[in-house]
Amino acid sequence: MAIESITGRTHIPPTTKTAQTTGIDSENKAATRQAEKNDSIAITATAQGIKKAFESSSSDTIVDVDRVAAVKKALAEGSYQINAERIAEKMIQHEKLMPQNEKT
Repeated sequence: MAIESITGRTHIPPTTKTAQTTGIDSENKAATRQAEKNDSIAITATAQGIKKAFESSSSDTIVDVDRVAAVKKALAEGSYQINAERIAEKMIQHEKLMPQNEKT
């Protein structure tokens, strides 16, 4: 775009700045590529321990399949006896382990 000065002469801006900007852009891209090559990640000992624990726990079965089958069979036969006192004790133990919400 031509800018007209007070004297009436047309001023054409120099084009060398765009060439310099292009050179800077290519330098920035090269520096970015070099930084990407140098990026690395280090896992802490704690994270490695968590990963190891997760892997070992996922291989173990959490549910005792034989116990579940025995309870299902006893329920189907009507021979499964429910101990209400034991259930209440376990519920109280569980409640004590849970964090309590303080009322303000």
